[in-house]
Amino acid sequence: MILKRIKPIVKKEFLQIWRDKRSLSVLLLFPALLIMVAGYALNFNVKHISTAIFDQDKSSQSREFIQNFSNTEYFDINYSVENYKEIDNLLNEGKAMIAIVIPTNFSHNLLAGRDATVQILIDGSNANTATNTIGYVSAIIQTYSSKLAAQVLARMGREMFVPIDFRPKIWYNPELNTAKFLVPGLIGFILMISAVISTSLSVVREKERGTMEQMMVSPLLTVEIIVGKTITYLIIALIASAFVLITGFIFFDVAIRGSILWLYVGILIFLLGGLGQGLLISTVTHNQQVAFMVSVFSSLLPSFLLSGFVFPIRSMPLVLQIIANVTPAKFFLVVVRSIILKGAGPSAYWDQLIYMAIFAVIMITISSVRLLKKAN
Repeated sequence: MILKRIKPIVKKEFLQIWRDKRSLSVLLLFPALLIMVAGYALNFNVKHISTAIFDQDKSSQSREFIQNFSNTEYFDINYSVENYKEIDNLLNEGKAMIAIVIPTNFSHNLLAGRDATVQILIDGSNANTATNTIGYVSAIIQTYSSKLAAQVLARMGREMFVPIDFRPKIWYNPELNTAKFLVPGLIGFILMISAVISTSLSVVREKERGTMEQMMVSPLLTVEIIVGKTITYLIIALIASAFVLITGFIFFDVAIRGSILWLYVGILIFLLGGLGQGLLISTVTHNQQVAFMVSVFSSLLPSFLLSGFVFPIRSMPLVLQIIANVTPAKFFLVVVRSIILKGAGPSAYWDQLIYMAIFAVIMITISSVRLLKKAN
């Protein structure tokens, strides 16, 4: 009987959405398009760093040293300068990110078995790029130094001694591909925004047209109206999540290593929380413009800043770490990364599912109570 009473609401919502082709395409295709654009745009891999060389030695040893930088995809040797003023101009104008200064006594010190000093000037205006650049430079110079040390020891008839044999093995993302780290987070980020905005605008639109009051005075219970609207947008969001997962696999090779069933259990609980939040917003706003703004700020900012999607939560101040526990995207991120990247089972994220379920129950309960009060 309950399903028969809810069915007309679900049918009405689908018919409204079907007539509005623009809204339907936004709800279904926009998440997939957004994840494709954001996946390419949000890339922390720093490559092709514009480099300036000030070689005062101009020897075969200095050219060999420079060759170690040009042989990688991380550095592009675009400028060869003759003085520090040129370096200043290139760094100030942003034409070069790094300048390598080789002194006149570079080859002489190397041949004499002494330390050779090299100056590295880095543009630190972009902290992330500068940090990665320092790491690349350190690795290249360390490799080159080890090679020179091995050659010296070989001439002396000795073998190079390495106290610690360091052999790192990277799990889950061996290529250290940024997309594989970001795409799972983008799934939660995009789905939360879509669920909250679509639900809040749907109810507020009914208010503006005056059809919400008509449904409230109909034989349908308020709870049945809420469930009918929630089921409609839940189905659409689940279809959109499939498009997002397919897009992530096709364009970024992000395959699901774990259970698809448990992944959709997590997505279902997460979407219920987002839909409940959208319903709650619709009870406190009276026009679509306000509902849209509140939905964006209450879903976009927490999902982006306080979920661990981009910035590690442990690095945040204690106050923000506490506030982050109210953000369902934080818990969903653990679930989706555990399943997609690690292939882990429920034992790794069951508590995160419970936290999301608590959030969903609280949101749906509060929004239902508020709608019931307005109906009465």
